[in-house]
Amino acid sequence: MRRFLPSLVCLSLVVTACGSGGGSGNTPQDPVKVGLIVSLTGNYTPLGSEDKKAVELAVEQVNAQGGLLGRKVELVTRDDKTAPDQGIVAYNQIKGEIDALIGPVFSNSALAVEPLAQRDKMPYLSLAPAQEQVEPIKSYIFVTPALSSMYAERYLQYIQAKGIKTIAVAWDSKSAYSVSGHKSMVALAPKYGVTIAVDEPYETTTSDFSPMFTHVRDSKAEALVFWGSGAPGVTAAKQYVASGLKTPLFLTASQASKLWLEPMGAQAEGMTVQSAIGVVGDHLPAGKQKQVIDQMAGPYKQKHGYPPPQFAQDGYSASLLLFEAIRKAGSTDKTKVQQALETMDLITPNGRFRYSPTDHSGLSPEFISVNTVKNGQFVPTEWAKEQLTKTVNAQG
Repeated sequence: MRRFLPSLVCLSLVVTACGSGGGSGNTPQDPVKVGLIVSLTGNYTPLGSEDKKAVELAVEQVNAQGGLLGRKVELVTRDDKTAPDQGIVAYNQIKGEIDALIGPVFSNSALAVEPLAQRDKMPYLSLAPAQEQVEPIKSYIFVTPALSSMYAERYLQYIQAKGIKTIAVAWDSKSAYSVSGHKSMVALAPKYGVTIAVDEPYETTTSDFSPMFTHVRDSKAEALVFWGSGAPGVTAAKQYVASGLKTPLFLTASQASKLWLEPMGAQAEGMTVQSAIGVVGDHLPAGKQKQVIDQMAGPYKQKHGYPPPQFAQDGYSASLLLFEAIRKAGSTDKTKVQQALETMDLITPNGRFRYSPTDHSGLSPEFISVNTVKNGQFVPTEWAKEQLTKTVNAQG
């Protein structure tokens, strides 16, 4: 199978080629319309706003190179208000005018929109990592972030490498992402020789995590893995520091952004946080993977004043995947775009995607980094550096 680099990587020598590939060349046509549903209000506003910035950047870049199939790309954006029912409202508002859909970032909204997109045969690149979206496979539904199960497995690989045998797991019972991650960690733990000594559910609205820390302190757990998005990630981490608990705290990729780092401040130092490979692009060796990350990171930082966080990586990667599928299809015909996605092999800031008719997540755990916070930045652990270097070098 041919392996593609995203066409936005094309430099000056091939810019004109990037703008061609189908349609009627330079003849003016209607724009390619891409729907974007993200949380611009509600609890997930910080996440959705980063996705929006990243997708807008990708659209600006592709339009600067001539667009797709000789046509400009136009975003049609709606707010799901961090609510599944509003995600449905947003989709129904735009479904008749768009060629494909990106979003939402809130797993509960993504799961609400998914059956509608499948019914309408709408190519849909979800920004949420919930496992249920692609298990079982729905032909028009694809996922851009690494799945919750992949984050769970990557942590277990790291935990095994560190010689840790017993852990505690905390998870948000109201978050599809957290529920899926917890379920996968429980199922995969025996494979890595890990026992879960404390299994602690909480709710998104929880404001006092002290009982959880007491349970962990009274157990044999050698690490606490915390599954959560948004406010709980900050609240729990701050209270963890205040509790004096010595059991290391492991946080998932939902905390891999300034949205968590800034409110945590110096208290974040030394904590362990997962992320997509793109978040730690500065620490990667030269190669195709780093090249793709840099094409996003430089312009994003210049435009917004800070490096692209986890959620921005997802939005930009989804854009590259969709743009390449339209090029491969030579059309915005929804069936042809869906078929192109199912044969996709593309390197993005999130890693190398290899979608197939039996795999609509496309990624593997090897593109997830396990980081330590140092001087307010995410820095790969020595184990992660070694693992990521092998992955990047294998790409050439």
